[in-house]
Amino acid sequence: MTDHLTVVDHPLVAHKLTVMREKDTSTASFRQLLREISLLLAYEITRDLPVTTKRIETPMCPMDAPTIEGKKLALISILRAGNGLLDGILELIPAARVGFVGLYRDEETLEPVEYYFKVPTHLEDRLTIAVDPMLATGNSSVAAVQKLKDAGAKDIRFLCLLASPEGVQRMKEAHPDVPIVTAALDSHLNEKGYIVPGLGDAGDRMFGTK
Repeated sequence: MTDHLTVVDHPLVAHKLTVMREKDTSTASFRQLLREISLLLAYEITRDLPVTTKRIETPMCPMDAPTIEGKKLALISILRAGNGLLDGILELIPAARVGFVGLYRDEETLEPVEYYFKVPTHLEDRLTIAVDPMLATGNSSVAAVQKLKDAGAKDIRFLCLLASPEGVQRMKEAHPDVPIVTAALDSHLNEKGYIVPGLGDAGDRMFGTK
């Protein structure tokens, strides 16, 4: 754990991730586990949300009770695999505003190609959490975060299921002000830019595609 990277080492996170890594885990189980693990990761990435108090009446007496301060936070899914994390986090934070960044990776150059961008207004006033299961080369993540900054976002955090050392370093170099929260930091990238030991292509496993 560093200022830039937090690896959530909770036993439930580790156990669920192990089941997701297994190649014989079904699409339905993979999707459900991703939803469950996203709740646990979201708990960590939001633990220091700004809080104020408001006056309420309990059945027993009045009190000054804590409540989240400021505009509703923004959740940004990096398509398409980010939607698997997004669905779970929305169960925890249903009032969040939602945006999408559509990027795909050119398999020859490993560089991101943008095809869609739609985000909430007033990002400069919101905590913005970008979600994508895999931080592999980091190229798509760096590009997505830059798009969010260009749209006005100032307080950005990045949430992923797995990260590679190469991806973490790439993000740190490009966006040192964006902390990363992940369930595991894996060994390395292979020659095709996939995380090892990893779990394969998260989008394919989530949606049952090849």
